[in-house]
Amino acid sequence: MHISLRKIFFPAAACCIAAIFAEVNCTAEDSAKFASTVDETFVADHDGTKQKYVVMTPPEMIEGKPVSVLIVLHGHGSDRWQFVKQSRGECRAARDAALEHRMLLVSPDYRARTSWMGPAAEADLVQIIQTLKQKYNVQRIILSGGSMGGTGALTFSARHPEMIDGVVSLNGTANLVEYERFQDAIAASFGGTRELVPDEYRKRSAEFYPTKFTMPLAATTGGKDEVVPAASVLRLVDQIQKHNSNVLSIHRKEGGHSTTYADSKQAFEFVIQATNPKSE
Repeated sequence: MHISLRKIFFPAAACCIAAIFAEVNCTAEDSAKFASTVDETFVADHDGTKQKYVVMTPPEMIEGKPVSVLIVLHGHGSDRWQFVKQSRGECRAARDAALEHRMLLVSPDYRARTSWMGPAAEADLVQIIQTLKQKYNVQRIILSGGSMGGTGALTFSARHPEMIDGVVSLNGTANLVEYERFQDAIAASFGGTRELVPDEYRKRSAEFYPTKFTMPLAATTGGKDEVVPAASVLRLVDQIQKHNSNVLSIHRKEGGHSTTYADSKQAFEFVIQATNPKSE
């Protein structure tokens, strides 16, 4: 089922970049709702460096029983603790969705703080998913993220659709060929500028690969988002809906570079329900 909310008006204040990436801690009560929060370290197959990701375990999780995984990718300038600690709406919605559906919440560094899902970040996420499947009886994997993380969720899903069961992209871009912000960070991540390595930018732009998105997808965008403009994601959604009915597009014409708690929660719930094996 395709649901488009593009004509619905819901004001969301645009944030300056400093506010977007400010470290806002969640309350102790919020953290305590999870049974455990573990900071994991692994040696990356990609280059032998030590990398990290956080695993938050839901209450009453039974070892060996099937469990679903919600992977959350942080934004530019942040790290693995963003979705674990911050009280912004996107982060709280992810934690609440994981708790309500008893999912593992996994938050990787994926080469923080300026990842943009370059080759190293991509390889790390492949390795993390493989490790999770070895350690747990993984039922499904939903990949999500905000801003740079929303972009990364789209990029990774287009490149590895066989590894992902559902996607939630919050205020991301689907076209890194045309995207103009954070070019120094993106060039460092991709191994050069778009003039030097144009294929790297194209193959990491989900808009060019809409047929890869056969899994349920939810995307949120803001019409007044000047940090990550909405146009490319809206175009991608239009293409995906031609072959995939499990698409939710929440576009707020007056929205900026943030997604409200309510819209974030709706996006997570849509994909979780659409990927629920019990609903088949």
